[in-house]
Amino acid sequence: MAKGEIKMNEPPKLQLNVPPPGKSEKYKGVKHTLLVMSGKGGVGKSTVAVNLAVSLARLGKKVGLIDADINGPDDPKMLGIDKEKLFANEEGIIPAETKYGVSIISMAFLLSTEDTAVIWRGALRHKAVQQFLEEVKWEGMDYVVMDFPPGTGDEALTVAQLVPDAEGVIIVATPQDIALLDVRKAINFATQLKLRVLGLVENMSGLICPHCGKEIEIFGKGGAEKLAKKLGIDFLGSLPFLPSIVTGADSGVPGVEVDKSFAGLFTGIAEKVVKKVEK
Repeated sequence: MAKGEIKMNEPPKLQLNVPPPGKSEKYKGVKHTLLVMSGKGGVGKSTVAVNLAVSLARLGKKVGLIDADINGPDDPKMLGIDKEKLFANEEGIIPAETKYGVSIISMAFLLSTEDTAVIWRGALRHKAVQQFLEEVKWEGMDYVVMDFPPGTGDEALTVAQLVPDAEGVIIVATPQDIALLDVRKAINFATQLKLRVLGLVENMSGLICPHCGKEIEIFGKGGAEKLAKKLGIDFLGSLPFLPSIVTGADSGVPGVEVDKSFAGLFTGIAEKVVKKVEK
């Protein structure tokens, strides 16, 4: 094994004496931290986090990505580096580099196989996220995008309470009313934790038929935009459900590298976020 390499066949060595949740004092050197969350799973939160990170890098920003979903660490797979190994030196853990200009840390790099389940109680999960923040070399990053665990429970609360001076939250939704019920909860979660809601993104907003090119509103359309207007929250954009994006993610290629129209939509979202954050 190379010097400084983290062993891949055993979980990271974490201590059980975890302190009460509080802002990290060691996560420094990052200009802006963006939190990407949803009220529930299955709405494409990781797709948005990954493609937002790549889009920010395309705008010339130095970008990091923290896959804080300990149970479902899918981001490396979507970026084509799920087989990578992590290395460490005296200064800390070195995040894995992608060819898309994004540095990433994820639990996926620390599992023995892709089928390994992380069967940990809350204290260990808290400690893992804390190490992602404090022991990984993030200095000099313009943006760090955090892909939150789904929902508004203990894991999401832990992440939110650890991150100091987060710039704000981007909430991902799908158009149907049932999904928007959970979006309201996510907005309330952010409000109670005094986190700025940067805006809503509507994902799976219409399926583009690969045969005829027509749009099919399988989940409806425009629900998130209507909710944003009602609540006085910025609407960042709608993203269609493209089969090519699904295929690309499965093969390790982000959607913005697969489809020009999809890339254009994400560029618009990234530019809106940068304008709000750097204003």
